[in-house]
Amino acid sequence: MSRIGNKPVVIPSGVKVAVDGQNVSVEGPKGKLQQTFRPEVKIALDDDSKHVVVSVDSSEREVRAFHGLTRSLIQNMVVGVQEGYEKKLEVVGVGYLASISGDTLTLRVGFANEVDKKIPASLNVTCPDQNHIVVQGCDKQLVGQFAAEVRAVRKPEPYKGKGVRYDGEQVKIKPGKAAT
Repeated sequence: MSRIGNKPVVIPSGVKVAVDGQNVSVEGPKGKLQQTFRPEVKIALDDDSKHVVVSVDSSEREVRAFHGLTRSLIQNMVVGVQEGYEKKLEVVGVGYLASISGDTLTLRVGFANEVDKKIPASLNVTCPDQNHIVVQGCDKQLVGQFAAEVRAVRKPEPYKGKGVRYDGEQVKIKPGKAAT
């Protein structure tokens, strides 16, 4: 059995959880999330103790994997609607900058043209200055995916470290050919 899957998901005050068969919807101060889970996993809501319990009937390897995964996804939904998630990116390089206009993130990262990324409607993306980007939202998967797509526009290169990186990310700088 899955150790993570056996733990109940505690529902904090201010968060409403509704379970309808395989559909789970979570609503809180930061927003509302809804997801449908696999039929092998049974999801039950215990209103008395404010817990969501995930269980499985089979002991097959694939089903056991879905057990822990389902519990983690429900936990991420509960945390997301209560506290939210945030990823910070920084743009490093001479002349490299980021700006937001409407629902578009514009990156100037050393290409001939600016790169425009459309911001999903459920995310809040801000630029406190020209070299930093903050992605916030209640859906952990969407926040991480958008941050990864922005970073993929220009990954940090290994010789000078120029590009878009996560805040606090260490980039290993290689010595150039003059170091020999």
